[in-house]
Amino acid sequence: MYLKHLLSRLTIRHVSKLNRVRTTSYYREICTSSHIHTRDSFTNPRNRNRFFHSSQGTVSNDGAKGVEFVSVKSEEDEDEAVMNDFLSRFVWIMRGKLSAVYREADKKEIDAMLQIIVGKVVAEMEGDRLESFIDMSVQEDFSEDLWTTVREVSGVVLEDMKKAKKKEKMKSFLQSEEVKEMTRFAGEIGIRGDMLRELRFKWAREKLEDSEFYESLERMRKDAMEPEPEVKYQSHERSDHAGGEGDDQVVSLPKRSGKIKYNIYGLDLSKPKWAEVAEQIHEAGGSIWPQEPKPISGKCKNVTEKIVSLQVDDDPSALIAEWIELLQPSRVDWLALLDRLKEQNHQMYLKVAELVLDEESFETNVRDYSQLVDAHAKHDQLDDVERILKKMNEKGIMPDIPMKTTMVHMYSKAGNLNLAKEAFESLRRQGFQPDIKVYSSMIMAYVNVDDPKSADFLLRELSDTKKFKPSEDLFLAVIRSYALNGDATGSSRILKSMEFAGYQAGLEANTYLVEAYSRTGHHTDDARKHFDEIMKLGTKPDDKIIARMIAAYAVKNSLDKALQLLLQLEKDGIEYGLATCAVLIDWLGKLQLIDEAEDLLGKFTEKGVSPSLDVHISLCDMYARAREEKKTLQALGVVEANKDKLTQGDFERVINALIHGGFNQDGERMHALMTARGFTASEGLNVTLKASQTFSRRRSHTK
Repeated sequence: MYLKHLLSRLTIRHVSKLNRVRTTSYYREICTSSHIHTRDSFTNPRNRNRFFHSSQGTVSNDGAKGVEFVSVKSEEDEDEAVMNDFLSRFVWIMRGKLSAVYREADKKEIDAMLQIIVGKVVAEMEGDRLESFIDMSVQEDFSEDLWTTVREVSGVVLEDMKKAKKKEKMKSFLQSEEVKEMTRFAGEIGIRGDMLRELRFKWAREKLEDSEFYESLERMRKDAMEPEPEVKYQSHERSDHAGGEGDDQVVSLPKRSGKIKYNIYGLDLSKPKWAEVAEQIHEAGGSIWPQEPKPISGKCKNVTEKIVSLQVDDDPSALIAEWIELLQPSRVDWLALLDRLKEQNHQMYLKVAELVLDEESFETNVRDYSQLVDAHAKHDQLDDVERILKKMNEKGIMPDIPMKTTMVHMYSKAGNLNLAKEAFESLRRQGFQPDIKVYSSMIMAYVNVDDPKSADFLLRELSDTKKFKPSEDLFLAVIRSYALNGDATGSSRILKSMEFAGYQAGLEANTYLVEAYSRTGHHTDDARKHFDEIMKLGTKPDDKIIARMIAAYAVKNSLDKALQLLLQLEKDGIEYGLATCAVLIDWLGKLQLIDEAEDLLGKFTEKGVSPSLDVHISLCDMYARAREEKKTLQALGVVEANKDKLTQGDFERVINALIHGGFNQDGERMHALMTARGFTASEGLNVTLKASQTFSRRRSHTK
């Protein structure tokens, strides 16, 4: 029944109408796309329109009326090639079946059997008994079992021919320019190995599916536009049936133009070496068409559902062992299970994915480790990442480029600069050009550990690559780092680089520049220039910016300029807040303008806000130098209560003020707290402490 397809594809395309019934698109699909149909589709009376090609035409008898169709000879060479391919495959498979049944027969006997079988098949296709070859109810010459075997082999051959045709199309799409271009791009961004190969096949399959889809649309369009072919009617008189509508159709077998060329590519394929070649071709084809996972049913399905429904704290080891015993999985089956867990139970996916790394059937590669490390890194699970990396080292597996890229991001985010630098340098040693995301992670890692110079170096290196353009946030992060360190020169240089890259200096950039110049205290004019730029942008400066500008004037002790600025802001309707008050209190305290400082301190009380620690340090310094013991001790009590928040500069300022005011014991107590925190006193503070101790001894001797 399967061989009907081969013969019908030569003639059905030319047949349009029989007894006023249009040839169905179902048969045209058989002819054009080489589909294989089951026996039911041929034995159903509704589908048994029989058409056979001949040099004179195609004839069907329906009672007294007959229809003669004019045949057209086309695509003969292609049909001969298809027939040769079919017979070659048919002989190869039948030889194996005959050899398996007749083990004692030699090669000549097998060849003789094959000659008889092939001759019979060819005769049925050329002669007048095709119907008996298709219908299982009729057996001539051969037994029913032999005909069944012939039909089965024919079906297998047609299926193999269909797959081979599809593989050839797949190979052509693998070599298409679009797939090559996407593969090259994937390689440039660091994708390597099995993942790159899988992506390439995925893109080729998508192109193949698109092509088949549009081909089907084109066939549908042609079918819709195809006109009804003209037919010629001829009368056929029959004595026994005159015009009965229910009469069976009379089949006349075709006379094929030319002989079937039975040539197996000019080679004797009976030699054993060709069997080995066939196996190698089959294995090579498996790389193009990935295996499908095994169907899961019964007890194995129940175990799978149990694995998916496990809780986070459950141990999946026992269920996984049972699942392996039931299914005997290959890598494809493992991947199917992991994909399902990843969608429905992500926490259990991480556990099972780590567990199967040691399974031999999983065929673990470095990409599996990389994907697991990436999944843990996204959730900041550093301990889990370190455990997986340790397993890799024990097995001698080196991290690939995607894994090292993930490690750079992870360690940078966690603040572990040393490990981030190690992963970053490892990428460079392998010849990989880090992308902008890797550079950004490393730059932010240096910024977070207060190392603006190293961040600046990487930023310039990134700009010099000409391939990547640093983001505005990167420039601002480095400017802020320089500003917090009081490096106005570095902040100004990065700002110029940012403007050269095409970014405009906005509110945030100018704010950082004001802070940078205010901390140096030697460039108040430059600080004021950037402050005025903020005003020109149409943005009202906030309290923090005003405070930094006043602090810049305080370093130079330019009280007149500071008051002029505050009056101008008040005139423009801009009021300063508590941050500016804190700076003014510190400035006035250093000038020993106690009443003015206390007036500003009242603003904190009015707004119901407690003064910050910096304000209490300023008050302690001011009252100690003024020798007001009660207020000094009160402010000192607040400072001591927050000793864990004090910096070395805060300790030295308080100690110097206490000794200057004659509170030597309090100063020595604060020095002890400073030492306990791990800070080392500066040379100037040591001199002050020794001098105070010397004067104290002299006063005690004088008394």
